[in-house]
Amino acid sequence: MKRMTGLFASIAAGAILFAGAALAGEVTVKHAQGETKLPDVPQKVITFDLSSLDTLDTLGVKVAGVPTIKMQDYLSKYAADDYIKVGTLFEPDYEAVNAAQPDLIIVGGRSAAKYAELAKIAPTIDLTADAANFVKSSEDNIRTLANIFGKDKEAEDALTKLNAKKDELKTLTAKSGTGLLILTTGGKMSAYGPGSRFGVLYGEFGVKPAADDIKPGGHGQPISFEYILEKNPDWLYVIDRDAAIGREGVAAEKFLDNAVIAQTNAWKNKQVIYLDGSAWYLNASGLTSMEKIVDQLIAGLKK
Repeated sequence: MKRMTGLFASIAAGAILFAGAALAGEVTVKHAQGETKLPDVPQKVITFDLSSLDTLDTLGVKVAGVPTIKMQDYLSKYAADDYIKVGTLFEPDYEAVNAAQPDLIIVGGRSAAKYAELAKIAPTIDLTADAANFVKSSEDNIRTLANIFGKDKEAEDALTKLNAKKDELKTLTAKSGTGLLILTTGGKMSAYGPGSRFGVLYGEFGVKPAADDIKPGGHGQPISFEYILEKNPDWLYVIDRDAAIGREGVAAEKFLDNAVIAQTNAWKNKQVIYLDGSAWYLNASGLTSMEKIVDQLIAGLKK
């Protein structure tokens, strides 16, 4: 998510925001990998980016094609045969995409590397969120989609509501003490700090990091139970990756239930929040998903 940090600054400054109605005539949309011309309002949309699917679904925009992946409950309808299956998050089924004859293809995150090939088929935009400026870049992407499809008012109303909740969250995190975000998968775990793919927790959401030595990387920093005890966070934020992607594995709650973790402040004070893994790991920058993320953090910190 960090790979285009420098580019996003120029995108934010120069992105075209439409006038408040759906496109009328050809418009150039600036995005993470350049510019794409849309001749009119897209009628047949394919998205490989689950955050964009989340936002389009929330705004009531019809989507024709989606990747094959275990989705959150509110997006489960897209598993039906009514929706064209166009590959995975990483690998498009180019034959299926070609056959669908889309007016717009959306990529982001895991699918961004396939932009060039997909752009040969139909107009394509890359709405990868920027980890270094996650909230603003996510909101920019939401507004871009809303303007393309004439859903500006719906998007602004939703963002106003979301921003009020984020303010409430930051009030809580300001007095909650230190926190550490970890991800468990396959009987192992890694930690994520400021500047990482989950750095929004510390940056825009205001959690004080329990550790300042975590290397920012796409897969986090491998850690041990003893590392968590050494850092001794007041709050432990946990993503169970196996549960998020529908893979069998040791549940995070069981994995962390041991004598070492039991000595931490977070465990002793019952201040462990098991995050919505699908929301954080698969579509964190979607309009509904972001609200769910903030709502869960508020509820957890208020206990």
